[in-house]
Amino acid sequence: MRAVQFTEYGPPGVVHLAEVEAPHAGPGRIRVAVRASGVSPGEVRIRSGEMRDVVPLTFPYRTGFDAAGVVDEVGDGVEGVEVGDEVFGMTTTAARGANADFAVLAAWAPKPAAWSWEEAGGAAGGAETATRVLDRLAVGAGHTVLVQGAAGGVGTIAVQLAAARGATVIGTASEHNHDFLRSLGALPTTYGPGLAERVRALAPAGVDAVFDCAGGALADLVAVAGDAARVVTIADLGAAAHGVHMSPGAPADATGEAVGAFADPLALHGLAIAVTLAGEGRLRVPVAAAFPLAEAAAAHELSESRHARGKIVLVG
Repeated sequence: MRAVQFTEYGPPGVVHLAEVEAPHAGPGRIRVAVRASGVSPGEVRIRSGEMRDVVPLTFPYRTGFDAAGVVDEVGDGVEGVEVGDEVFGMTTTAARGANADFAVLAAWAPKPAAWSWEEAGGAAGGAETATRVLDRLAVGAGHTVLVQGAAGGVGTIAVQLAAARGATVIGTASEHNHDFLRSLGALPTTYGPGLAERVRALAPAGVDAVFDCAGGALADLVAVAGDAARVVTIADLGAAAHGVHMSPGAPADATGEAVGAFADPLALHGLAIAVTLAGEGRLRVPVAAAFPLAEAAAAHELSESRHARGKIVLVG
């Protein structure tokens, strides 16, 4: 089968399509014929070498964490899903390899009828990540939450999930994305100098939590929150210097149990929440662009530009 991988750190061009042996569904797993899969900003940073001290690799490294497709193998002990079912879900953070013709999923849920394959292919990682951070911040009805980097793949999901919890959501993005954020249920503002004053104008009583999806502005975000404990980042490796918790989804095993100092348990229940909200018309997965598997390098290049509005996906 075809799979996207890289064999050395470097620019987007090191990512390439290779012929590899197809995986099979072991106990507690399913295999899908992939229709679409997500491109993770975290993996883009891993590929560049930026995170080599945090996430050590063994080459070749196969990319892709979330995918959607048609079930074609069901492992021992798996119930409630059959060959031919349409699902979306995620691999283990150790195995990855979802950017391929076939992928083995460790967690999954039925593909909502309202979602295209492209939307479903990029949904699982964002739903899990957003749920994990919103749970940690205990965001609920009546709260005000600031989402920094609200127009990206995780940010767009976080805005909608927080709004579904009954929170007031303020989202930062470039001005040309403000109408887009309003359509997702956020009060938009720009990032950069003066953020605290702009947020105060939108939320005179202050904010209860800050979800940083972008990185690079933790000092300002702590000032907005008034307490570093009310800020969680998924993007800033300098979090500890600001007293802020960083919540990457890796390393962790398939059950979500953290196995490293930097990991939080995976919020796998976020997939079921996403299915429910999608069925109610309250959760969509904005897709910035869809590339063929063979153009994975171009997908990485777009992600690295930080100008993608929504999720970047690969399709067979």
